[in-house]
Amino acid sequence: MAAPRYILHYAPDNASLVVRLALEELSLPYRTHLVDRRTAAQRAPAHLALNPAGLIPALETPEGPLFETGAILLWLADRHGHLAPAPDSPARGTTLKWLFYLSNTLHPALRMLFYPSAYVGPGAADQARLRDRTRANILRCLEILDTHWTPGEAPSVLDLYLGPMLRWLQLYPRDSDPGWFALASFPRLHHMSLMLETRASTRAAQAAEGLGPTPFTAPQAPTPPEGSAL
Repeated sequence: MAAPRYILHYAPDNASLVVRLALEELSLPYRTHLVDRRTAAQRAPAHLALNPAGLIPALETPEGPLFETGAILLWLADRHGHLAPAPDSPARGTTLKWLFYLSNTLHPALRMLFYPSAYVGPGAADQARLRDRTRANILRCLEILDTHWTPGEAPSVLDLYLGPMLRWLQLYPRDSDPGWFALASFPRLHHMSLMLETRASTRAAQAAEGLGPTPFTAPQAPTPPEGSAL
């Protein structure tokens, strides 16, 4: 086997899962470095040198470190000629607009839902109002995505990005009302999630991060073999 070209700085069931799936789909040799969130390692100097925002993931490459999930996906797809249309393809614009929609609209909404205190402070009432507004916004986003999603036999960068986000909406925050979101209400997105569960890339991620047997359609809390999924 070829020596790893990439080092994925990850935490189980974090945004690094998206990048792991892409690396597996591309059959690229890589190794992982656990960023232990229990000790706030994502804010330690060593990690900040790779991702100055103090977030996960970061990907070390021969050309230097990369951060931002969408940017890493697009860079890998372009570098290895798979998972996204080529820059001169007529389909390129469609992929870019939805990739940026996931990165700039849906993903930030998930962060607001999961970490409301970072946006409105410690007040319980303020956090509850933000969560209510954010849930409504997320459901509108998913309705748009479900209307326009084009199912494929194999995943693209879009599927690999959205699948984990659909997983997290079913799991987090742990004290959330589970009835607010039902994947089956979005048939195209549900179909895409089922497709992802048939992939070898998903099986590799399941084993590495303890994601359970149906990680996208009926997810369970992760039981990672190392580190913490906090």
